[in-house]
Amino acid sequence: MTTNEAPRLRASVYIATSLDGFIARENGDIDWLDAGDASAKDPSEDYGYAAFFRTVDVLVMGRGTYEKVLTFGGWPYGSTPAIVLSSRPLAIPEHLAPSVEASTASPADLVEQLTARGFRHAYVDGGQTIQRFLAAGLIERLIVTRIPILLGAGKPLFGELPSDIRLRHVRTDAFPSGLVQSEYEVLGRS
Repeated sequence: MTTNEAPRLRASVYIATSLDGFIARENGDIDWLDAGDASAKDPSEDYGYAAFFRTVDVLVMGRGTYEKVLTFGGWPYGSTPAIVLSSRPLAIPEHLAPSVEASTASPADLVEQLTARGFRHAYVDGGQTIQRFLAAGLIERLIVTRIPILLGAGKPLFGELPSDIRLRHVRTDAFPSGLVQSEYEVLGRS
């Protein structure tokens, strides 16, 4: 890297799964995310999300995730720029237009574009988007929170890969509610 070249964008995942590895039901519902021991939940506990999000300067998400977030009643990402990957035209509400844009770029091309725009750390969200970024070797960190529920079927977090991906365990935290969060550094392909 020359001194004129910006460092490549880092890409991280912060996501919750059921114990059996699903991020949503087959129909896309995430109503199970509140599972766990309700009597042991601390309403102020955010499982490190706020600290993680402060390190992010751009979000990259798939269309399905974007459409699900729109049903939450409010845009939870504030003015943080968000790129929505979609091969079809995307409706962006006027109030989100200053910070949300659509892209058809491949993960590698998008990382190059975002790096050129000066972004340093992307939060990658959405099952297919995460799978595509992993397959392209572009994810550097995974933070996965396992919710104590078995769904039996649904949309999996991980899918087929061109080769094994080696990870280094960084930490695991268990919470009184029963949630277990693990962080991994992606080392590369084997």
